[in-house]
Amino acid sequence: MAESDVGQLAGELPALVGALRAARLPCGDPASVTGRARHQAGETAPAGSFEGLDDVALVRAAAAGSRDAFDELVRRHQRAVYQLCYRFAGNHADACDLAQETFIRAYRGLAAFQGDAAFTTWLHRIGVNAALNWSASKRPVGEPVEPDRYPDGGQEPADVALLRAERARRVRAAIARLPKKQRATLILRVYRELPHEEIARILGNSVGAAKANLFHALRNLRALLTEEEA
Repeated sequence: MAESDVGQLAGELPALVGALRAARLPCGDPASVTGRARHQAGETAPAGSFEGLDDVALVRAAAAGSRDAFDELVRRHQRAVYQLCYRFAGNHADACDLAQETFIRAYRGLAAFQGDAAFTTWLHRIGVNAALNWSASKRPVGEPVEPDRYPDGGQEPADVALLRAERARRVRAAIARLPKKQRATLILRVYRELPHEEIARILGNSVGAAKANLFHALRNLRALLTEEEA
């Protein structure tokens, strides 16, 4: 990539990243994800708490058959997984389905977790793969921002809220048009705020490739948004 291109894009990054983060997300319902994921995995309701254990200990306990330990993992990571899935899906219903699918896959694959990477890295990898598989077979549909579901402690004038919601819709639509690796890299970097090293581990590539994917994703996104506004 040309040095002049890098410099130009770097100067535009604050405004572009601000636009990307403009869309607020619903929090989701931890109980619904836990209950449905456990039901689909063939499990019953929990009866205890493992709040004092770290993730690795919880994974070991869950792999050994502890249902409570798995529920605690879901409770800790449900919001992050939901938000990751929402950025791919663009609507609440599909994001919930993807989050549940992520935890179902994680539950069924607990024995494969080796601990050579953090549990969050492993879980994000599962979530990204589930979302990319989903997006390959279904075109995401944007969901309008509903003020009562996105409380921010204040009231916005109706025209401001509508403009923000429309811009968020355009941003989500543009992100959905990016190539898979670029889309995943952008979501993990901009929305999850993960370092390049972590993104590389999640996506199974090098740090250099992660940085290049982000550069191309932002450049392509800028072009798509400019095309949309022309």
